[in-house]
Amino acid sequence: MVRVRGVRGATTADTNSRDAILQATKDLLGEMIEANDVELDDVAAAYFTTTDDLDAEFPALAARQMGWQDIALMCAQEIHVPDGADRCIRVLLLVNTDKSPRELNFVYMKGASNLRARGMEEV
Repeated sequence: MVRVRGVRGATTADTNSRDAILQATKDLLGEMIEANDVELDDVAAAYFTTTDDLDAEFPALAARQMGWQDIALMCAQEIHVPDGADRCIRVLLLVNTDKSPRELNFVYMKGASNLRARGMEEV
C-alpha cells in the first residue's frame, strides 16, 4: 500500500553564500533520493529549514534547479538551539512509497552528521 512518508536529511553549507547553500542542498537532495530509491514523481513536497546564519539564498531554489518544477516546496528558519549545528540546512521530504518507516534512510552530511545520534539520545 502506498502511503506518504517523511524522509529527513540535513547538511551544512561551508559559508553563507548563494553558491554554498545551493550546492549543499543539491548534494543532500541527491543523496536522499538515491538512498531511498525515490523517483521524482514520488516526491509530494519538500520542507526546508536553515539556521539563522544562512540567509544568502532559499535552499528550495536548488530543488527547482534540479528540475523539481511541479513539487510543493517551502522554506523556513530553524529555531535557535544552544549548541546546535551552524550553517545547517534541514529537509523533510514527503514521499509516496510502499516502504515502511523502518525501510527509509535518513541522510545526515558534513557538519550535520551528528544530528541523528544526538536526536536519538534525547528520545
